Amino acid sequence: MYWRPGCGFCSGLFRQLERHGVPHRAVEIWGDPDAAAFVRSIARGNETVPTVTVGPVGLVNPTVHDVLAVALEHAPDSVPSDYEPPEPGRFARWLTDKLTG
Repeated sequence: MYWRPGCGFCSGLFRQLERHGVPHRAVEIWGDPDAAAFVRSIARGNETVPTVTVGPVGLVNPTVHDVLAVALEHAPDSVPSDYEPPEPGRFARWLTDKLTG
């Protein structure tokens, strides 16, 4: 996970990854010019954090569930065995019904 000091979104994602028991490595972009350049390459030239890579997939400002969904495909050993994805909300169910029904 690429992060920078003072980023509340980064702090929140760190807490959620730890709460779910997801192994991760933190890379602080202000202290690592190569890391900052990598983030810019994924985030349309911006240093938007948190940015997370899982296998070949880069995610910009993801939720913990976004990270875990990608990890299920590309790094299944990093997903806790008791993890259950959240149920879609009412709007998501409605939209899915409209798009598929």
